[in-house]
Amino acid sequence: MKLLTYPFLGLIRVWQVFIAPGLAPRCKYYPSCSHYTYTAIQKFNLLGLILGAWRILRCNPWSHGGVDYVPERIVLGTLKLDAKTLEKTAKINTFEGVR
Repeated sequence: MKLLTYPFLGLIRVWQVFIAPGLAPRCKYYPSCSHYTYTAIQKFNLLGLILGAWRILRCNPWSHGGVDYVPERIVLGTLKLDAKTLEKTAKINTFEGVR
């Protein structure tokens, strides 16, 4: 997990522990938007923020809601990213994978 993700994960945990319990449940999806975003950031680092933001935008009064888990991979045109690929790339870029 990248160092830049920790502040975002911390903000989400503050929301989950201190703010959300005082509000009535409003999320139309399962898992909740905060849990979805937290998992997406853990799985895809900062790209998970985009997934989380898109999920929050979809959670509106006109949405049908339902079960919506974090995808196993992200497909952007011809670019396919999954958690393992991102992890390998991070190791190569930080010279952890160099022997």
